[in-house]
Amino acid sequence: MSDPARNPGRLPRWFDQARLELPTVPEALARLLLLLVVALFLNAFVLQPYLIPSGSMERTLLVGDFLLVNKQVYAPADRWSRWLMPYREVERGDIVIFHHSLNPYLVKRVIGLPGDRLRIADGRVSVNGALLDEPYAAFESANRNPQRDDFPASIYSDPNVEMEWWRQMQGLTHNGELTVPEGEYFVMGDNRDHSDDSRFWGFVARRQIVARPLVVYFSLARPMGSVLPQADVQDANDKLGDDRQLSARLQGFARWKRIFHVVR
Repeated sequence: MSDPARNPGRLPRWFDQARLELPTVPEALARLLLLLVVALFLNAFVLQPYLIPSGSMERTLLVGDFLLVNKQVYAPADRWSRWLMPYREVERGDIVIFHHSLNPYLVKRVIGLPGDRLRIADGRVSVNGALLDEPYAAFESANRNPQRDDFPASIYSDPNVEMEWWRQMQGLTHNGELTVPEGEYFVMGDNRDHSDDSRFWGFVARRQIVARPLVVYFSLARPMGSVLPQADVQDANDKLGDDRQLSARLQGFARWKRIFHVVR
């Protein structure tokens, strides 16, 4: 075998073999196209990222959480989709993402299923006569709101309640319980004192539900668009800083412990 050091003008044999194994331009383009198709398929039919913009689901989901969601789990099932992707119906306790007139997408937790009889007294939810166990629900000190804390209300006292929903609610209320119609779902935010949900605007139709959150893949500690603290503003143009300053900035930038947090 020839020694490259003695033959500086000649490359070693292994270099020629490695060079010959590189893909041609058409092969590289074909692989890139395949990767693009797979990414588009996953984004359109299976997985898609979302950002949590409000605190209505705290402490389950925080403002600044980026979610990776499953768009296939609630999709209309046929024999092919059942074989390719896991599919199931919406269940009580599921966190769902759905279309709504207030926003292109909202995220809430399913509390009432079709046919359920629902009542809220002092903020505590009862379904079909039994108190619901809700370890995820958060309650904060706030002024008492009859529409929020005692539901369904018998008197229209909150201008935030949509009038059309109020009329529908009265027709579905019997003995102080609201019956969820077929094909509809009653949803609420986990942050019960600060959530605009079914108590105020009504049910979510099955066709509106599009996805279920899977994991938090990133979480911003400081919401985008917020003002920097004064200390950060003063140091914004500093070019030098020690590793402790860098560490503090990184810790303040993101909630690192929430990355890959499974949503339940």
